[in-house]
Amino acid sequence: MHHKSYKLWASLLISITASSTLYAQTNAEQSQSLTKDNSSTYSSESDFFGFKNHLHHFSKDLRVDANANQPDSIKDPFQGFNRKVYVFNDFLDTHFLRPIAVQYSLKVPETVRGSYSQFRSNLNEPWNAVNQTIQWKPMVALKTLGRFAFNSLTTLGLADPARRINLNNNEESLGTTLGYYGVPSGPYLMLPFFGPSTLRDGVGLIADSQAKLQQYLFKDSDQLFWSDAALGAINTRSSLLDLDSTLQGDKYAAIRDLYLQRKKFVIAEKQGKADQDVSFVSDDSDSSTNSAQ
Repeated sequence: MHHKSYKLWASLLISITASSTLYAQTNAEQSQSLTKDNSSTYSSESDFFGFKNHLHHFSKDLRVDANANQPDSIKDPFQGFNRKVYVFNDFLDTHFLRPIAVQYSLKVPETVRGSYSQFRSNLNEPWNAVNQTIQWKPMVALKTLGRFAFNSLTTLGLADPARRINLNNNEESLGTTLGYYGVPSGPYLMLPFFGPSTLRDGVGLIADSQAKLQQYLFKDSDQLFWSDAALGAINTRSSLLDLDSTLQGDKYAAIRDLYLQRKKFVIAEKQGKADQDVSFVSDDSDSSTNSAQ
C-alpha cells in the first residue's frame, strides 16, 4: 500500500492540531489577562468556563464559510500557524521546486508537457464522473465517462480529441461537491507540501487522492508511483510560473484570497449561479458573522 494517503492525513491532522493548539494558547492568554484584570484568584470553575468558552469559539471557527472579503479573524483564525506553514512551503518552493520547474519548462517541449498534463487530467475523469453523480447530474457524468473512454481509446489520454465533439472537461473534487450541497468550507488552512486549502477541502483532498487511478495503475511499483507524483508536482508548478510576477506585497494573503475567491466561483458555477454577481461575500455585514455561529 502506498504511503501518500498517510502523508495527506498527517498534513491535515498536523495543520488542524497545531492550529487548534495555537488558537487555544491565544485564547488562554486572553482569558488569563482578563481574569487578572478582574480578580487575583483563580478557581476550577473559572478554568472550566474558560475551556468551555474556548470550545465554543473554536466550534464557531470550524463552521465558518470562508470567503475572500471576510475579515482575517473570520476566514483565517489560524493565521499564525498558517503563515509558518507558508514560510516552510515557500522555502521548499524557492530552493527546490521552482528551480526544477524552470528547467523543466525550458528543456521539455511544450507539446510534451501538454500531453503529460492531458494524460494526468484524463486519469481524473472517472472521479469527476463520480462527483457529478453525487451532485445528481447523471447526464453530465455519462458525458464525462464518454470523454474518458474516447480519449483513452484514441490517444491513450495524451490528447483531447473529445473536445472536438463537445465532450468538455469539468474538473471536480469532493471538496467542491460538499460545497455544492452547502457544506461550509471551515477556516482557511495552509497545508504542508499541498498549499492553500480549507478544512472542507483538506478532508476532500484525502478522498480525492485515494480515488486517483494512479493509486491502482502503479500499486505494484512504488518507484513509478512516486516518480509520477514528483513529475506531476513539477509539471503543475511549471504551469504557474507566469503567475509569480503577479503576486505583490503580502504573498500569503494574496494566495489565500485568490484561493478562496476561485473556490467560491467554482462552486457557484456548479450550482448554476455563475451568471449572477458573485461578490464572494454576503450582502449584509452581519451574515458572515452569522455563518460562523
